[in-house]
Formats: sequence, C-alpha cells, structure tokens
Amino acid sequence: MLSCAQFPKALFALAIIGTTASSASAATLCVNHGGTAGCWSTIGAAVAAASPGDTITVAASTYNEDVHITKSLSLVGDPFNPPTIDAAGKNNGIFVDGMAAAPLAGIANVTVYGFKVEHANYEGILVANGFNVTISGNHVLNNNKALKPGETACEGIPAFETSEAMDCGEGVHLVSSNHSSLVRNLIEDNSGGILVTDETGPTSDNLIDGNIVHDNGYACGITLASHPNGLTHALPYGITHNTIANNQSYHNGLLLPGAGAGVGIFAPGPGNSNTANVVTGNTLWGNGLPGVTMHVHGYAPMAPPVSLNDNIIIGNHIHGNAADTADAHTSGSTGINVYSAAPITGTVIANNDFSDESIDISFRAPAGSSLTAHFNDFDASTTGISNTGSGWIDATENWWNCASGPSASCASTSGPNITTTPWLPFAYNSY
Repeated sequence: MLSCAQFPKALFALAIIGTTASSASAATLCVNHGGTAGCWSTIGAAVAAASPGDTITVAASTYNEDVHITKSLSLVGDPFNPPTIDAAGKNNGIFVDGMAAAPLAGIANVTVYGFKVEHANYEGILVANGFNVTISGNHVLNNNKALKPGETACEGIPAFETSEAMDCGEGVHLVSSNHSSLVRNLIEDNSGGILVTDETGPTSDNLIDGNIVHDNGYACGITLASHPNGLTHALPYGITHNTIANNQSYHNGLLLPGAGAGVGIFAPGPGNSNTANVVTGNTLWGNGLPGVTMHVHGYAPMAPPVSLNDNIIIGNHIHGNAADTADAHTSGSTGINVYSAAPITGTVIANNDFSDESIDISFRAPAGSSLTAHFNDFDASTTGISNTGSGWIDATENWWNCASGPSASCASTSGPNITTTPWLPFAYNSY
C-alpha cells in the first residue's frame, strides 16, 4: 500500500507557488498542537483568523476537527510527515464551503495539500460550489462512518446532498465545482473514492489526475454522477468537460454486489446530463462493476431531456473487472459497459488495452444511437464487442488479437449492427 510519503517532493513547492491569489499583504499563519512559537493550536482557529489569500502551514500532529473554509486561502501540510485531521464524530474532515455566502455564491482559489483525513461521518474532504480549488497530496481514508450498508439514508447529511444516501458522499466529493484539480491523492477504505456531482449547479472543467483510489467497498472508485436537486432552478445543471487521467482505480465496490466501477459516468434519468468528459490513461482493474461503467436508466420521450453524449474513453488499461448488474447487466466480466435507455451518440472508445475480461466493450442503447470504437487491443478468446441493443457500432481499425480479424479463435463480436472491416493486422501498441 502506498503512503502519501511517496508523492514527489516537487509537488510541495508547486502547491505553495501556484495556490491562492496572493498580494503583497498576504500572510503566512502557522498551526501546531501546542500553539507555541506564535502559532495557533487548532486549524479552525487559524482559518478564522486568516485573511483571503493567506497561507496556513500545519505541523504534524493529530487535530480532532471539522475544518470549515469559507475564504480563499492555502492550507498546507506535508505529505512526507502529514498532519492528521481525525474527524471522528464530525461531519467532514475539511469542508470548502461555497454554500455559506449569499445564495450559492461560491468559493474560489483554495488549496488543500499534504494532510491525512480520516474518520468523518460523511466526506473526508467536501468541496461545494468551488472554483479553482486544488486538492493535492492528501491521504483520505476510512471516512463515511455514518454509512449503514443496506439502509437508504445517511442520517444528518446536508440537505443539498440529495443523492448520497447510499454512500455518505464518499472520500472526496466535488459538488458543483468548476476548474478545480484533484491531483495525486491516495483515497482508500471509504464507501466510495472520488465523487463529482451537480446538485446545486453545473460542474465542468475539473481535472482528476494521478490519484490512487482503491478498496472503497460500497461505491465506485471515481464517479461522475448528474443528479441536480433543484435548489437553483435557473442554472443549467450538468457535468461536462471533466478530465479523469492517469489514475489507478482498483478493488472498489466489492463489499456490496454490483456496487462500484473503476470509473462511473451516470445520468440516471430525465433532466440529467453528463457529457463530453474524457477518461484517459487510467489503470482500472478488479472492481465490482465494469472498469468504465456508463448508465442512463429512466427515460421518457416527453420528459425533460437526458444526455450521456460525447464522452471519450481513450488510452486506458482495463482488466479483471466484474459484470454489470440489474437493467444494465452484462453476461460476464466487462471492461467497458455503455448502457442507455435514451438515444446516445458521440461516445468514442479508442486505444484501450483489455485483458482478463469476458466482454471488452458492451453497448446497449435504442435505435438512433451510435458508438465509435477504434484502435483498441482486445484480448484473445473474448467478446471484443457486444451489442445487445438497436444502436450501431463503428468498430473498424481494432486489433482482434490475430491478423485475420474477429473470429471464434481470436476476439469476436456479438450482436447486430457492428462494422469491423478494416481491422488492424498488429496490436495498436506495437506500432
């Protein structure tokens, strides 16, 4: 198991140099457990005393707090000797709160770097209505203590988190946050790993890069889930243009059947939108649902529109995941499953490498739907592509694990409306 001490030291300097907006008057405050040498004894007291743009450095110790941030600042620990926020009995370890000002006014230019965050009732780190928030170099573990598996509510969770009843918000949760970065964190043993949602407004242009997310037992490793709650009816909700890159997401969703994918992209029903996101360069294995799982469930033509269009899944290593379940079920272990009860277009699946799956790519969507799959390397003796719906799949220029193309002795196809010719004569990664 990796520790935060293994993150590159260069990140420490970058976190300080490139953090919140600064001015000539910006100050540096300090925190240590004894409150000595002019420092504060609690992180919360230092945050209350800080002015926008200030930096707060926190010495290694254990702080039993729920740190509530409502202004622009940098909160800096040390991942090589991290201060611990033990939030036992408290809602969160750190709450970057853009809900607290005038109605949903937001919060910008906050950095949280180099902490161990554990034992919160809900999220270890929660960001609501944030802009340019950076969460980096943290170890977030063993949170979501209010979760009671099998029940339908996390008692006391804030009202704006309308759909977190079954996961208590997971390890790190970005709610309606934009242009923010979640980079090089270790997130383990929570109900789920990273959750990105749009309850209070649109969520876009966030970067989730280089995180290690594993053994979060009741949900996905990384989730983009559209479920607005109607607090601000005029806003155009939706999740769009987010990048999930270079993460390792493994052994998630194993404590509850069908609980969690490596990466999940969900627009559950009418009024939900989850579009034009990019999933690239990730390693996804051993999860309780397919490595990448995409779902639209409820759909009615006369209802508010729902969209799961234009997402791109490119250059990932995917192996040894589980089958999908319920209405999105697949017949065996699956690398990528795209299931939509509504017409879906614009999905591109390219340059992925699959192994140890029964089905590498599965697609089920109604007439008028389409999917493009190029330059993927399929495993031998598997179903490279399965189509169980009425949509069309352009599956040209893939490697079917033999030069003769899809066949029973190589990777094969299953279902209608799949175009495979021409195919690649060599594995794509061998060029």
